[in-house]
Amino acid sequence: MGEAPRIGILAVQGNFREHAAVLRRLGAEPVEVRKPEQLEQLDGLVIPGGESTAIMRLVRLYGLEDAIRGFARPVLGTCAGMILLDREHLGLLDVEVARNAYGRQVASFEADLELAGEEWPLRGVFIRAPRVVETGPEVEVLAELDGEPVLLRQGRLLVASFHPELTDDTRVHERFLELVEEERHVRA
Repeated sequence: MGEAPRIGILAVQGNFREHAAVLRRLGAEPVEVRKPEQLEQLDGLVIPGGESTAIMRLVRLYGLEDAIRGFARPVLGTCAGMILLDREHLGLLDVEVARNAYGRQVASFEADLELAGEEWPLRGVFIRAPRVVETGPEVEVLAELDGEPVLLRQGRLLVASFHPELTDDTRVHERFLELVEEERHVRA
């Protein structure tokens, strides 16, 4: 693999520390991102779960909105991160999302998800999770919950409506790092 991939984690609010721990465990070098110039020299970016309105407001306040839009490397968005990437916010992902659609904090739950190409189910932690209302033709569904998409990919973007960083199962992050390695190989 060579040099460890440098993965930025948007660190303005939300579960950025948990993502950093998983990425470090998988051999990547996590970098907390709070300024546009910190996106330079990164191999990928994680936009974590948290409170989407607060994250979007801070992204604008810190001047990160255009920098994230212009970031041409793989991006993983989880929960609120998926909302930020959707049509209505940053407009990078061709999906329409309903916020908090699985219920309030007290309605949080865990579920086993059938993961495309995998024999074992993936455990999903859903906390005030968004629901995918509509997907564009370029969006690939990788996992569903009760027939609804919860893990999706569109090109270099991988998004989950759940929190993969809150379980010991690293397969979502592994898939993201595979996208990062593919992209690094193409650039080399």
